[in-house]
This record gives sequence, C-alpha cells and structure tokens, in this order.
Amino acid sequence: MPKTLSGKQVVKILCREYGFCFVSQRGSHVKLKNRAKSAITIIPIHRELAPGTLRGILKLAKVDEKDFRKNI
Repeated sequence: MPKTLSGKQVVKILCREYGFCFVSQRGSHVKLKNRAKSAITIIPIHRELAPGTLRGILKLAKVDEKDFRKNI
C-alpha cells in the first residue's frame, strides 16, 4: 500500500468504488459529487497529496479512511 497517493489516483478510487461523478474542473482542482451521500468534494490534482489533505477530502466525501485504504 503506497504511503502517499496522487490526486488522480484518489479521483479514480472515489469514482470507481464510491459512486462519485465528475462535476467540473477548474485549473488543477476537480469537483466530484455523490448524489446518494449528498457529498461534494474538491480534489487537487497534484503529484502527491499530503496525509492531512487526504483526510480532509475523505471527511468531505463521507468515506471512512480505513475502508478507503482497503480499496487502494
């Protein structure tokens, strides 16, 4: 399991495993939405996301961090 993930990897996992859909992109930030959870999250498309940034993204997305790590 990689220590750090890129923004692109996080977008792929959220879309594939958690039903998020692409809404828009502005510069280097992607907006995803999940209608079932009424969750919107914004992900920076950087090479590596800091651990705190990833935790914040998962909190906004209403996704458990342990469950997310299993899907990597």
